[in-house]
Amino acid sequence: FVLTYVKCPLDVCIKRDNKGLYKKAIAGEIKNFTGISHPFEEPINPEIIIETDKESSKECKKKIIKKLEDLGYLLK
Repeated sequence: FVLTYVKCPLDVCIKRDNKGLYKKAIAGEIKNFTGISHPFEEPINPEIIIETDKESSKECKKKIIKKLEDLGYLLK
């Protein structure tokens, strides 16, 4: 098990939301929506942090693979 935090600011999550779930949650149509009407708790001491607003999907993939190699879960 490798705790991985896929970090993304709320405004970016809202902008990327193709299904309109954040809009519904903000309007009160969805209850207990994480980050809106329900608190979001960042993980404590994740082994990998992926910042999707700052890194491309290719960079994220490389970062995950490198960490899994470094931890011995994947062969180099």
